[in-house]
Amino acid sequence: MSIWIGPMQKHVDGHKDLTNYNEIVTIETPKLVYIPLLNGMNTSFDVLVKEGDQVFVNTKLAVRNDKMTVPLYSPVSGVVKGVQKIMSGILRPVDHIVIENDGKNETIQSFAPLSIEDASREDLIDFAMNAGIVGCGGAGFPTYIKYKYVQAVDTIIINGVECEPYITADYRMMENYMADMIYGAQAMIKMAGAKEAVIAIKSTKKALIAKLNEAVATVENVTVKPVKDAYPMGWERTLIYNMYKKRYDKLPCEEGFIVNNATTAIAFAQALKEAKPITQKIVTVSGDGIAKPANVSVTVGTKVSEIVAALGGYTGEEISCIAGGPMMGKTITNDQFVITSYTNAVTILKTQPLDPIACLRCGKCNDHCPAGLLPVRINEAEKGKNTDLLVKLHTNDCIECGLCSYVCPSRLDVTEGVRRAKRILALKK
Repeated sequence: MSIWIGPMQKHVDGHKDLTNYNEIVTIETPKLVYIPLLNGMNTSFDVLVKEGDQVFVNTKLAVRNDKMTVPLYSPVSGVVKGVQKIMSGILRPVDHIVIENDGKNETIQSFAPLSIEDASREDLIDFAMNAGIVGCGGAGFPTYIKYKYVQAVDTIIINGVECEPYITADYRMMENYMADMIYGAQAMIKMAGAKEAVIAIKSTKKALIAKLNEAVATVENVTVKPVKDAYPMGWERTLIYNMYKKRYDKLPCEEGFIVNNATTAIAFAQALKEAKPITQKIVTVSGDGIAKPANVSVTVGTKVSEIVAALGGYTGEEISCIAGGPMMGKTITNDQFVITSYTNAVTILKTQPLDPIACLRCGKCNDHCPAGLLPVRINEAEKGKNTDLLVKLHTNDCIECGLCSYVCPSRLDVTEGVRRAKRILALKK
């Protein structure tokens, strides 16, 4: 972190009004669904089914096979047609299990429900692992890992901040499944041996805050905490500092915190109560490049092209299709990638030329970097392929939030320069 730091955050135009209050659109499950053998950036999976196998809703299809365990479950009943490599949300083709949907929605139970009262801490951790509960804010990190190796946790933070522009999926989930979120938070308290859970939400969401306060009024260990409407308030480092004025080295548990996304808490509760893995998602599809922006209820494994067609298509020929939000998402070359268990948004924007000019040396990117980095110096070191300096500048601490590019008056894609620098360091290892 640099010695001289600026605000390290900024209010950005959220464009939330496009999808905050309109109807949630149900997308018809397609004839073919594609389940990516993918968790975050990891593609190491043992496939448990083969071509021709009959599967049902909740059939276990594959399990991540490295140091983490993440099972993938079928969202439909039908027949396995094989494994096909197609484009994914991580900007490269990966293997997908292809299932022909028979439309019968025949369902099995792959694991039993579990009552919080009857469960030990270890029971809950194992349940989260075997149910495939992952971070639903877009990253997909296995939830059980956050709890398995920690000892002293005081507070669970339920992150309902949703700071990226356009995205309102968490907001709609919190509104529609409030009781489940609170139940999930209570389960996470027991799973961590914590004292309390605090639901963090933007102070501008006054109506939802009022409903949340009413809902937790009789819940002993769950409270609501409004936070500033700024980006990237949803990043756990920024969130913890703004809530508690505490900083940590590597993980929030160093200061007694675990942070989980609000939709993750809901998914955990629904798995506990109903033995439901994450096979359906509420996803925000928004931006000026889609005819009818909306939150959609969609089956995991549905191609984005199917959603686009259901929402009236694109508003022009030159568009950018982004897996995630416009700040941290990845622009994909086509719309054939699919919804995963942790997809929260697809942002579709009209392509606008940047027309950059030379760097003004204004320092805005440095002042606003939430990680306290020096993006301009990192860009210069990247151009000079100075790996030693890239290490000294803590380049890998960048979370690729995009704020440096957003505030740049020269319209330089500063973030992309830092991404290239991170790739240089990754190749050096």
